[in-house]
Order: sequence, then structure tokens, then C-alpha cells
Amino acid sequence: MTEPAGKPVETVDLDLLDRATVRKRARNVVIAGLIVAAAFGGIVGLVAGPLGFAVGSAAVGVPLLLLAYGESRKTTWLTGSEVSVRALGTRMVDLRTADRLDVVITDVRGMRTVGLLVAGPPKGKAVTVSLAMYAGTGGRELGVLALRRIADSLASVGSTHALVLSELVVAQLRAEARGDGAAARPLYRLASAAPQGRMAQKLHPQAVAGFVTTLE
Repeated sequence: MTEPAGKPVETVDLDLLDRATVRKRARNVVIAGLIVAAAFGGIVGLVAGPLGFAVGSAAVGVPLLLLAYGESRKTTWLTGSEVSVRALGTRMVDLRTADRLDVVITDVRGMRTVGLLVAGPPKGKAVTVSLAMYAGTGGRELGVLALRRIADSLASVGSTHALVLSELVVAQLRAEARGDGAAARPLYRLASAAPQGRMAQKLHPQAVAGFVTTLE
């Protein structure tokens, strides 16, 4: 993909976690998967013997091992307005033609992640870009360049909702520039305001828009 002037479009890394952390998480999935698979296989094996153990273990273990492999390979990047995610395969969604742009909050063991879910053409796929991850009063956030490119791409979409999301990301950049602590940053405040007790939840666009109007 190239710009009208013929210059290559810059590709920006959107990975929130470094490769060492990603590999560690994948390794933990492998260990947990082997334990669960062996336990399930053992239960089946009590009834069906060694063959039952093998089949039961494989039925549980293989999907979890594939999940771990996908996690170890997962990487996300932005090229122009196209968001791509590679795991077992590669999915790509163009922000300019997306029919869904949602803020999603996940809460796993006290770690809240703020993600941007993008879905639509060319293949009706959905991808999620993790913008920030918080636990307590600290966490991880995408770098300034990545957030700047996301904000610019959203602003170019043309829809009101995309513009609201762009303003949310710009407010996060301003907080970063001021040196605000995590608790004062928009993404942290948005994650903290989300209802508890849900592993994953999509925030209503009107709620996000209302929140953005309160930001400086």
C-alpha cells in the first residue's frame, strides 16, 4: 500500500507486551494445558483404558497447545489505516471501512485491559488492539508513536464515533505529555469506571462519548 505521492506507508508496531512477556504467557498456557489434559485424560482412562486416556488428553490438550502457539506468535501492526493481527493466521481490517469500532474492557485477575475492537471488510474479520493494561496504580500503555498513528487513522475515518475515539486517544497523549500519573490518564479512568464482575465488556458508544466530553 502506498500514498498518492508514491511514498511507502509507515508500518507501526501495536504490540502492548514485549516478546519476552508474550513467550512467558504462552509457556504458562502450555503448562496449564498439559496439566488439564492429563487430568481429563486420567478421568476418561479410568473408564476407557489407555486409549481413552490418549484420546481424552488429546481432545483437551491439542486446542490449548494451538492457543499457546498462536499467543507466542501474536503480533499487531498498523499500516496506513489497516490494522493487522498475526497469530495462527493473519487478519486485517481497514479502519476506513470498518463497520464496528468499539472500546472493550477485559478484567482478568485484577488486570484491566483497554482495547479497541475493529471489525469489517475486506473479510468481515474482527481484530482487537490493546491500548493499555492496568493493575492497581500502574501498568503498560502503547507508545506515543503508536497512539498518535491510531488517533490520526481514526480521525480520517469521517464518522462521529471514530472522531470521539480519536479524541480519547489524543487526550491520553496529552496526559502523557503533561506527565500525569496513571490514575489521572483517560484510559486508566475509563478502565476503572467500567462495571466490575465481567471478564469482557463492550462500552456503549454514548457512554464513551460522554466520558470524552469531560476530558481536557
